[in-house]
Amino acid sequence: MATILMAAPPLAPRPIAAWSTPMAFFDSKEHRPALKQLQQSAPVARSRKERPCDGCRKRKSKCVLQEARRCVLCEFHKQDCTFVEKAQPRKRKLEDGSLCESTAKKSPTSATVSAGRTQTQTPAVVVASVPVARKPFAVDESLSLQRHRHCKLLGQTTALDASLVGLGAFNDKNETESRVGTLRQVTGSEFFSIHADADVPIPDDEARALAEIAAIVGQHGQALIDIYFRNVHPSYPIIQKEAFLDRVRHGDKQFNPPLLAAMYLLALSWWDQDPVLSQQTKPDVLRLEHIAISSLTFAMQRPKMSAVQAGLLLLQRAKSSTWTLTVQLVALGQDIGLHLDCSDWSIPLWERRLRKRLAWALYMQDKWSAVMHGRPSHINGADWAVQHPTMSDFDESIPAVVTDSSAEDTDPQSAKGRTIFMQMITLTSIMADVCSTFYSQTARTESARAGRYSTQLVLNRAKPVQLKLKEWFAKLPPECKMDHQTLGTTGPLSSTGYLHLGYFATEISIHRRIVQSLDPATADPYMLYICRSAAKTRLISAMDFVNRLRPEHLQAFWFFPSATNFALIGTFGALLQATSPGREEAGFYESRLREYKWTLAVSSKKARWIGDAVEVLEANAELLGGLGEKPVTVVAQPRKVAQEKVVQVLDASMAAPQLLQQEFDFLDGEEEEDDEMMEVDGW
Repeated sequence: MATILMAAPPLAPRPIAAWSTPMAFFDSKEHRPALKQLQQSAPVARSRKERPCDGCRKRKSKCVLQEARRCVLCEFHKQDCTFVEKAQPRKRKLEDGSLCESTAKKSPTSATVSAGRTQTQTPAVVVASVPVARKPFAVDESLSLQRHRHCKLLGQTTALDASLVGLGAFNDKNETESRVGTLRQVTGSEFFSIHADADVPIPDDEARALAEIAAIVGQHGQALIDIYFRNVHPSYPIIQKEAFLDRVRHGDKQFNPPLLAAMYLLALSWWDQDPVLSQQTKPDVLRLEHIAISSLTFAMQRPKMSAVQAGLLLLQRAKSSTWTLTVQLVALGQDIGLHLDCSDWSIPLWERRLRKRLAWALYMQDKWSAVMHGRPSHINGADWAVQHPTMSDFDESIPAVVTDSSAEDTDPQSAKGRTIFMQMITLTSIMADVCSTFYSQTARTESARAGRYSTQLVLNRAKPVQLKLKEWFAKLPPECKMDHQTLGTTGPLSSTGYLHLGYFATEISIHRRIVQSLDPATADPYMLYICRSAAKTRLISAMDFVNRLRPEHLQAFWFFPSATNFALIGTFGALLQATSPGREEAGFYESRLREYKWTLAVSSKKARWIGDAVEVLEANAELLGGLGEKPVTVVAQPRKVAQEKVVQVLDASMAAPQLLQQEFDFLDGEEEEDDEMMEVDGW
């Protein structure tokens, strides 16, 4: 058996070598980074008259025999090298083909669309009838986006100790061979095991899935990809745009099926708003979604960033936002090390930037899904080491690849979207604090133990979180204000709506817990008045925000929890109605809830997904039907008198009067700040 010679072990991980242009690049599989060194040092291949071995035929790889009649790739994969299987008939090339083939020549639809709107069209794919020398695809130089290999993180407690793995003989790609497979070192203490996709057999044919996707989308693939990068990507940049378009330009047919289907699905949300596409027959959304979900199930068995990307995009669709898939994606992200700080890893710079953006998108998915479904979060802060992104992390340029990224860096719409994405990360961190402070099992247990003082405990804990939230709002950049108009952009759509809706959902989650802690049987009536007045103020502000949403907000991209956040406003109003002490107050909330439901119903004509929130409001209304008749109450006393009396009636032996007075001051200032915030925000 021939021995594969490895390079001497380096003292430290070497940086990823820059691309070098090969003399010819006709067979992309021949130039896989993991196999390039093996093939370059192997014997000369036999003539084409000799058939390849069974393994290479399945892999569609070049078969290079050694003297012992065992080919290099079978030696590499540690499998038998046989010549017994019959050759499979050649498959016809698809007429519609995949994304690449459908965009080889511009479809009439996409060509017409460009005349009606100003946009940067994705360059048409180069027809591969004449081979053109080119550099390897950027994804094949990466760690977690290679087309033929996938990786898994070797954690600190596994049977392979990092100190021992570091003794391996690493080549110029920081990889070494071992009995458990190829090991790759990305930093002094972090290692991954690298596996060939062919080593993980799955009962699915990616080529068939891509063909089905292409058949469903037809000639509209190019137009939908343009829509995706125009409407979704700016404020949800989890794809490396230039790496993706580089593959499209050069006719790569090995796209990840669930990722491609998910991109199409999101783009189809704007089908009816397009003046040309709306006149065409819309692709079968349900069939496309079925293919995306089923192919994602298989793709997750080969951990890659593309599978995480596909899952996150699918979860942006309201009907697809399931808790189970979210948990699977968190596990998948940990499998490829997205929870780690990759700042000094020996991987391409563009991949480090993409990893950071994708990691935070996964973080937000986990935290807001926990809010939506009332579940505990699966991302632990103690094990989260990802640094917050900066503007430089949104640079999508790739060395030696001709791109339009420089133009996008100066595009106001793209810059605005990136700012929204970063602000949503900070807001999500605050919401995570709210959930752990008020809704964790530990917090609920402590509140129950506090008994009659539970409201005071909740108020005490609410103040620091509330102040942090107000500080976040006060520091919002101008481009994140609701009234901000972006000059020179390609369209009027603005995604600032989902950011502000998330803010109100966070505010309401705090006051919801305060109201839940109030017990009319034991609480002082003046305390009830103060807390309920503050809650009423927040509800009115949130409803007024929804009333002021314009079409450019409603038709833009909305983050996945938005339908739930709209519903949370209505749920909070229903809670206040149900706990109202008298008939007059209950009637007020009933009236406001009817108005709010009408507003959402009208808004759903521009954004159909809002209909899910309307259903929740209808369900709440049915439950409120069982609410008994409220008694007639006297007019409540003024706020200031209420504060003075509640402090007077508190037990003098308690240490709480001064603290409680501070909490009242804190709640008392909310009503005034609401008006100020709305003025600052331009509403």
